[in-house]
Amino acid sequence: MRGCATDGVVAWHRTLRKAFHSFCSPTSCIFGPNLPDVWVPREHTPPHTLFPESLQWANNGHNALILEGKPIAKQIKLEVADEIRRMKSGIGKFPRLAVVLVGDRRDSHTFIHIKLKACDQVGIETVTSQLPENCDESELLDVVSGFNEDPDVHGILVQLPLPQHLDEEKIINVVSPEKDVDGFHPLNIGNLAIRGRKPFFVPCAPKGCIELLLRHGVEIKGKRAVIIGRSKIVGLPTSLLLQRHHATVSVLHAYTKNPEHITSEADIVVVDVGVPNIVRGNWLKKGAVVIDMGTNQVKDPSGHSFCVSGDVCFEEAVKVASAITPVPGGVGPVTISMLLSNTLDSAKRAFGMV
Repeated sequence: MRGCATDGVVAWHRTLRKAFHSFCSPTSCIFGPNLPDVWVPREHTPPHTLFPESLQWANNGHNALILEGKPIAKQIKLEVADEIRRMKSGIGKFPRLAVVLVGDRRDSHTFIHIKLKACDQVGIETVTSQLPENCDESELLDVVSGFNEDPDVHGILVQLPLPQHLDEEKIINVVSPEKDVDGFHPLNIGNLAIRGRKPFFVPCAPKGCIELLLRHGVEIKGKRAVIIGRSKIVGLPTSLLLQRHHATVSVLHAYTKNPEHITSEADIVVVDVGVPNIVRGNWLKKGAVVIDMGTNQVKDPSGHSFCVSGDVCFEEAVKVASAITPVPGGVGPVTISMLLSNTLDSAKRAFGMV
């Protein structure tokens, strides 16, 4: 009987081990399950319940300082343009940016148009390669590799998102880290994550976020910061940059419990999840600085046209925060200027000017 019992236990363990390994290989278990990070819009909160007792105070007409990005972006563009003028007059050379666009997404074409226009304004030459929606991955890789090998190209920008049949990570990894002006290459993100190391480039939107905070005189060191959203484009690198500036950082995602409570303790709140108005006034503590990096197309009340909205309910947050970015006109313009700055830095390295 004892042998039978032992055999049964061994068989049970074997079954359990087999089930475990079928669910999770040793490597994937170390890194956790690969779950989709999808934020779901919350039900509308009635106006009379927006501010819990702990957050109520006499408003007295107070509204937050609006952290406008356009004046900062304009100043950065002037600085970049001045450096490029001196570069041309001094050594007869100038920066060149290669742009790769796949497919016919309207938003991608709009973003590319804005970026190309900004490059032209400051004196950065551009070359664009547009591929059809159904292009082969090998064709796209060849285009990127060609720009990698071209010494006259100092920056490469692959407009995201790519069509679903293309491996986005594979394409990003092929871009030379020294020309990766978007800052998405694993080498650049990895070096950003390690104190004491310096990436070739910092992603443009997070860099723009920090630049906006610094130029508006917002103190970061020692502050408690909450990043809502952990994308590789915004959330993750922004959290790494804030840590570099010695903030205490919490990163919230779609599986975070009680995000409202965690956010309500933050001095600095950065949001980028792609859900209009997900962050309400009652998520914020009095005096918080709010950076809204969301950009959403929302139908206006008439239903006949669209307007651009952020991830933060501006009308509520402006009454609670000490400072807040508008959407549009906040981080967006500064992000474009960071692309120009990154491209200039790449050219300066190539020309031995740094």
